[in-house]
Amino acid sequence: MLVINDLTVRIAGRALLEGASARITPGARVGLVGRNGTGKSTLFNVITGQLGAETGSIEFPPRWRIGRLAQEAPDGPESLVEVVLKAHTERSELLVEAETAKDPHRIAEIQTRLVDIGAHAAPAKAASILSGLGFSTADQARPCSEFSGGWRMRVALAATLFSEPDLLLLDEPTNYLDLEGTLWLQDHLKTYPSTMIIISHDRDLLDNAVSQILSLENHTLTLYRGGYSDFERLRRERMMLDQKMVKKQDAQRQHLQAFVDRFRAKASKARQAQSRIKMLQKMEPIAALTNDEVRPITIPAPEKLLSPPIIATDDVAVGYEPGRSILSGLSLRIDNDDRIALLGSNGNGKSTLVKLLAGKLEPQHGSVTRAATLKVGYFAQHQVDELDMAGSPYDHVKRLMPDMPEAKVRGRVGNIGFSQQAGNTKVEKLSGGEKARLLLGLATFHAPHLIILDEPTNHLDIDSRAALIEAINDFPGAVILVSHDRYLLEACVDRLWLVQGGHVKPFDGDLNDYTRLVLSSDNRHTTVGSKSTTRPDPVQTRRAAAEKRVDTAPLRKRISQAEVIIAQLQRQLQKLDTTLSNGELFVKEPARAADLSKTRANVVAAIAKAEEEWIAASAALETA
Repeated sequence: MLVINDLTVRIAGRALLEGASARITPGARVGLVGRNGTGKSTLFNVITGQLGAETGSIEFPPRWRIGRLAQEAPDGPESLVEVVLKAHTERSELLVEAETAKDPHRIAEIQTRLVDIGAHAAPAKAASILSGLGFSTADQARPCSEFSGGWRMRVALAATLFSEPDLLLLDEPTNYLDLEGTLWLQDHLKTYPSTMIIISHDRDLLDNAVSQILSLENHTLTLYRGGYSDFERLRRERMMLDQKMVKKQDAQRQHLQAFVDRFRAKASKARQAQSRIKMLQKMEPIAALTNDEVRPITIPAPEKLLSPPIIATDDVAVGYEPGRSILSGLSLRIDNDDRIALLGSNGNGKSTLVKLLAGKLEPQHGSVTRAATLKVGYFAQHQVDELDMAGSPYDHVKRLMPDMPEAKVRGRVGNIGFSQQAGNTKVEKLSGGEKARLLLGLATFHAPHLIILDEPTNHLDIDSRAALIEAINDFPGAVILVSHDRYLLEACVDRLWLVQGGHVKPFDGDLNDYTRLVLSSDNRHTTVGSKSTTRPDPVQTRRAAAEKRVDTAPLRKRISQAEVIIAQLQRQLQKLDTTLSNGELFVKEPARAADLSKTRANVVAAIAKAEEEWIAASAALETA
């Protein structure tokens, strides 16, 4: 068992954990969640002994092996399989000793232990993990140093998974994965045999790969049973209960204080007044809810929608070298209201396609027709390198509004999501999420008709991802998404394009179909050292299922719209309840209080109506 006991940790005088406690049972699969900067990675550092605690302790069995995803990518001349195999240090040490051992008893012990840990099947196991994370059989034999940093981080993840430690600590493991790798990882972690804690902002992963949620909030730890959706519901119920208790305690305080104020001076009531003063002093305050709402993300709408199609390609071939096409035969059409997700493993040409659509890459063959005044907003994480690290968000926006007064520039910086202080902070000191917000604001600054978002959720916490979903769904133009976040895709898109084998084709089916296809493809060939076996081709099965879903896109859109409306109304209701909880409002401004109460009733009715729409659409989708 992992026991976190009364832990207090401070970094540079700032408290991240205060009296935090939790008990993680052996074999538990736990998701560690919390806003960016709350101390999740710091907790991992304390568990691994890299950082000491001010008070409290971390306890776990002395023989436990702890495995944590390396912060630096591996490098060197060894092949990928060799790098992964070396991660299991006991196996490596035993194999070395087996070559020199001469004592028959020790030789027997070594061979028995090698069998126990599955040492002889290890190369096949390592190859299977590497394959799941996107490495072909040929790739696995190549030197590690030949791969880019992102791909080498996948090797580090493969090595950590292969070693199967007693306590597995993963910090944002999907940041370097594509959707296909994320789906494989999610499936792999479902059956992880030992204790596991994952820091992740991927809701789909947290709903399917873990059975408990450890929430780091207000410097303390709270353990919830179930996946992220269960946690969100239970946390919301607890917050509502706490809010009611705060109101009840405030009313009790006011009642006691009124009695004290009224009768303190009267000799006949002095003893009773003193008694109530002591009651007030002993009354433990209930922690009031903190308003930590994420600033909304706004994508400016185009002034005028264009006549469709806004982009059409006719038999286009595209690549980077003359005579060598990455993609060919592209005959595609994009309209104003399209919501398209690009599927396909990394290296198949998704980035090439989006560069073509964004006008950053010219076709080698065929034609691309664009609407005359088309504006395209293009966001990609690698654009962080193009930001001026010494400049502030204000400086970046000012360059796009050189002739505007400071007030208007400040207003636009605020619309992007930066307060006065954050707007003046150098980019190099911004968090990853703040840099992503700035990039998105700059990419969509001129109100584009089409936005292309390439992995927009990296470094965004769950609440910021929810704000991004709302912004995308509110945007009236076209959207093309490349993302490993399945929850984002399901909430925002209604068309799927598969980029594979040098071509781009519509994918018949939904993301459930695609998940089954990916997992069956990963398992279609056995691993290194064994004969290749082919499973039944899932295409016919997938097409049969897709025929039943041909009419479900409008239903999914209805569900998504209802969810957005419900979220907006619930935020409005929370603000109204906060205002109405002030008892003085009814005394000082009775007319306003009456109007707000009426508005609240209308909001409650609107929530009920939106929920009915969601239920009806969900039932229809389930039937379909």
